Amino acid sequence: MELRHLSVFVAVAEELHFGRAAARLHMAQSPLSRQVRLLERDLGVALFERNTRGVRLTAAGESLLEPARRVLAEAAVARRAVRAASLGEIGRVVVGFAGASSYYVLPRLTRAVASELPGIELSLRGQTYSGEALTRVADGTLDLGFVALPAREGVSTRVVRVERLVVALPDTHALAEADSVSLADLAGERFVSFPASRGSAVRDAAMQACLQAGFTPLIAQEAPDAYNVLTLVGAGVGVAIVVSSAQNVHSEHVVYRPITDDVPAMLIALAWRTDNPSAALRSVLRLAETVLPTPGH
Repeated sequence: MELRHLSVFVAVAEELHFGRAAARLHMAQSPLSRQVRLLERDLGVALFERNTRGVRLTAAGESLLEPARRVLAEAAVARRAVRAASLGEIGRVVVGFAGASSYYVLPRLTRAVASELPGIELSLRGQTYSGEALTRVADGTLDLGFVALPAREGVSTRVVRVERLVVALPDTHALAEADSVSLADLAGERFVSFPASRGSAVRDAAMQACLQAGFTPLIAQEAPDAYNVLTLVGAGVGVAIVVSSAQNVHSEHVVYRPITDDVPAMLIALAWRTDNPSAALRSVLRLAETVLPTPGH
């Protein structure tokens, strides 16, 4: 029993006319009749009663019609699934992210994928800092990561956001009324920071900026994400150096001030392994070019 035999059978069963069924399938009547006979021979039963008044289903034909329709429908679904997979329209893409920059860009990507590529599942891995994300992209446990440049060999990147470092202060802090803050003014402060062991690019940039300003910051407490860092700042535990996107994270009793020092911008990028063969990943990357364009392009 072949799918083409079932397709011919269903067409004849629905039309109850060999000529109309042949026209519906865009084939000659003679090969259509031959395929019906082959199916009947394979099953060992007559599926149609043929006489001068027309064609009608036998009891065996009646019993075959619905199962045949289901088989053809499932085969059509399988064809569509295979085609969609080959085009990268279905699949699973594992995404690592952390920090305030991700809070800004990630929803744009996830909403676009849900709308434009509903067959692709984005499996999200939070609190995956830049250094860890690069490692996991390189070893294949992540398909895509939000990272700060520079990257590493074997990993492709595209910049999606440019961040500036700013100072987050409790609203009761003596510098809260200043228009801007020099890092040297923070030399005696207690700092709240991201964990030292997780490869946070923001922490690394903040430490480097403080060292260039002539002091090593005193880390009073670490927190796993921007929301918790800012909550601790608002509680008066310390000050923090964060990216400008952190200002989009609502936290009471926190004010943000620009830094007067010449601190380099941070380039936030999507990162993926150059030789990752996933068609689904390629589809997500193409969509990301539209919803997360490179700044200035």
